[in-house]
Amino acid sequence: MDIIRTDSLSKNYKDIVAVNNISLQIKQGEIYGFLGLNGAGKTTTIRMLLDMIKPTSGHFTLFNTGVKSSTIWNDVGYLVETPYAYPNLSVVDNLKIFASLRDLDDSAIHQVIERLHLKLYVDRKYKNLSQGNKQRVALAKALIHNPRLLILDEPINGLDPEGIVEVRKLLLDLAAMGTTIFLSSHILSEMAKIATRIGIIHYGHLVQELYTDELERQRHKYLIIETNKNLKAVKLLNKAGFKNTSVTEKQQIEMSDPFALDNPDKISEFLVTNECPPKQMYNYTEDLEHFFLRTIGKEEDEE
Repeated sequence: MDIIRTDSLSKNYKDIVAVNNISLQIKQGEIYGFLGLNGAGKTTTIRMLLDMIKPTSGHFTLFNTGVKSSTIWNDVGYLVETPYAYPNLSVVDNLKIFASLRDLDDSAIHQVIERLHLKLYVDRKYKNLSQGNKQRVALAKALIHNPRLLILDEPINGLDPEGIVEVRKLLLDLAAMGTTIFLSSHILSEMAKIATRIGIIHYGHLVQELYTDELERQRHKYLIIETNKNLKAVKLLNKAGFKNTSVTEKQQIEMSDPFALDNPDKISEFLVTNECPPKQMYNYTEDLEHFFLRTIGKEEDEE
């Protein structure tokens, strides 16, 4: 069953197209990473999914049901943009108000405080919390009723490294138990550690969708070499039939030839024999930020 399904979903603000014909199908237990630069259309898409704003065209369902069905919201938890709570109330009092709105008892509050490691802050006023702990409270509100679907907009903003690891583990555990998670972020490195599938949005267009194992295969890989005679070495390598070999701006030789990647010892031997001994040689895989920028750059070139 599709937990989230959108069909040609679009949102215009006068002459500005914020989201353009996005179609998604997200299954139970998936962690779907929704990636894009600031202003790409991530939050607009989330606001439409939560019925906060109306689409200009297209339609969508949650749990194969239209959002006008009030019963589905008992199964949805969300965090959209900036976390908010009553500033002069304590953490526990904020959670009590939220729990009462969902007709939950105190056990739900105690459970979510433990899950989000908020025990030390339960009596502290919300306005006196760090940004990271405000984010934890927002996540606690999203999780307090054990929803089947979590829609989270930049959930690790403001968290320290320890907090990021905790939230990562929490989301992975929830997904393993069947919770579906739609996760918007611009932090690619973290998304690769958690998402089962990734969608890249750019200027409102869904420019690519791929599973994380596909992402690994599509990242460019290079053999990086430094010698005292880089230009001579490149000429020799090209003459020997090694393709995609060049000198970079950092004055390094960059090779993406499959044989070179699998046999760096042979390349080293070749260069030593031809009096261009390597000073340094290592395999390098394109980082996620470069992959992302290359993907959206390709889209811009096509347009």
